[in-house]
Amino acid sequence: MRNISCSVIIRPYRDNYPEIARDNRRLEVGGLADYYPHMAKTFSEALAGALQSSKISLRQVAEKATVSYEQLKKVKQGKSLSTNVDDAQKVAQAFGLTLDQFLNGDFETSSTIAIAGKVGAGASVPVFDTYEKGDGPQVVCPPQLSPHGIVAVEIVGDSMEPIYSAGDLLFYIRHTDDGVPIDVVGHKCVCEDMNGMGWVKQVRMGSEPGLFNLISLNPSAENQHDVKLKWAARVRLHLSADLARRI
Repeated sequence: MRNISCSVIIRPYRDNYPEIARDNRRLEVGGLADYYPHMAKTFSEALAGALQSSKISLRQVAEKATVSYEQLKKVKQGKSLSTNVDDAQKVAQAFGLTLDQFLNGDFETSSTIAIAGKVGAGASVPVFDTYEKGDGPQVVCPPQLSPHGIVAVEIVGDSMEPIYSAGDLLFYIRHTDDGVPIDVVGHKCVCEDMNGMGWVKQVRMGSEPGLFNLISLNPSAENQHDVKLKWAARVRLHLSADLARRI
């Protein structure tokens, strides 16, 4: 860690600049003070480091944080050394970090997983790999998982109630591009049928080899019998919509 004494100066400025001031505080990254006497990075450096670590775009951060993309762009390019405190906190939160973690470069806590798309739980959803690899919406990787090789999908429909609800996220590892491994049979899986539809169901053996029954947990929902599947992968983790930290 570099021994840089760089900190934050907070000043009132609404009265002097009413046309640009949205609050009564301003974060001056380059100033020397005692607010963050051991801050490892400037705001601009922290922003660049967080972007590189998370692999998400500056525009995605701006949209998630509801802050000006052009202002963030200037900060990233070193053309501006300041932003207001509220926006700085929003930017840090967009990466799943506190402002202290963000300014000190604690980016390891912000590993993210791309949400590949949506998967049907009763609803018929076309194949869900709808984004270029890594280009979809992001979710902070749950601490129980490694971000490497993990895929996340969002549930549509209610056929897996009360266990899985619409809007929840499922995480899985796809060990094969083709076929249904025997060790996933009997478990809740994310799968794709031969028509290109994505599902989350309990996968069971069908009436003959190569056919599978897709079982809903919701007793009022219909099951699917003797379905041919392109592939199936066991659900490794379920995260309810209100607990998922989306970016």
